[in-house]
Amino acid sequence: MKLTFLGTGTSQGVPVIGCRCEVCRSADRRDGRLRTAAMVECGTRRIVIDAGPDFRYQMLREGVDHIDAILLTHEHKDHTGGIDDVRAFNFVDYPTIHTMHIYGNEPTIGAVRHDFAYAFAENKYVGVPEIKLHTIDESKPFSIDQIEITPIVGKHSERFRSVGYRFGALAYLTDMNYISPDEEAKLQGVDTLVVNALRWESHNSHYSVAEALALIERVAPRRAYLTHMSHRIGLHSTTEAMLPEGVHLAYDGLQIEL
Repeated sequence: MKLTFLGTGTSQGVPVIGCRCEVCRSADRRDGRLRTAAMVECGTRRIVIDAGPDFRYQMLREGVDHIDAILLTHEHKDHTGGIDDVRAFNFVDYPTIHTMHIYGNEPTIGAVRHDFAYAFAENKYVGVPEIKLHTIDESKPFSIDQIEITPIVGKHSERFRSVGYRFGALAYLTDMNYISPDEEAKLQGVDTLVVNALRWESHNSHYSVAEALALIERVAPRRAYLTHMSHRIGLHSTTEAMLPEGVHLAYDGLQIEL
């Protein structure tokens, strides 16, 4: 199994438009962060987690010529805004059409159906995305092409929840600031944990660095990576050196083997 970090930034990305801080002006490519997304590869199967506004560029940058499914963590636009660009995969072998399978919880699938209504219209015009939506049961594991996936549900705020996903030895969590003990128990035994860490200060809808490190300490994976980071996380080279052994800042394009 291989995990590729397609993007590791927040809803604004890094650099932030108009910002003059040292992170946004950094020449270190690890400080440039597209909107958060990832890709899991198992053999020839590719599953993308989230398709935000940078989806098209992320696919081009990594040279991706096909994906088998998209998992959505929640309904916010920085995680769903690029769904229209699945058209490229739909029609790359035209007249053969490759339907894109998209998975998410009920609120997320409802938002996709609403935001991209033209893709689900009774009389669709030519060239709209060809999508099949799958509503997952957050309480039960499910499979995509024999890859078993366990949902991990977390609180994103008082109004929203986000779904993380476990693929065997790998667990990927983003846009959370709390998970219940029962959900946290589903992380036990993971080798590699990815978790969001927005900034050093606390936040009402994302883990801070300290909160993410506390979760990592409780779960005790062999290694962990922080993602969904704002420019307030600091320079990669400085912050990476401050983290405990086995914990790293993810960066766009980083690939890890499991």
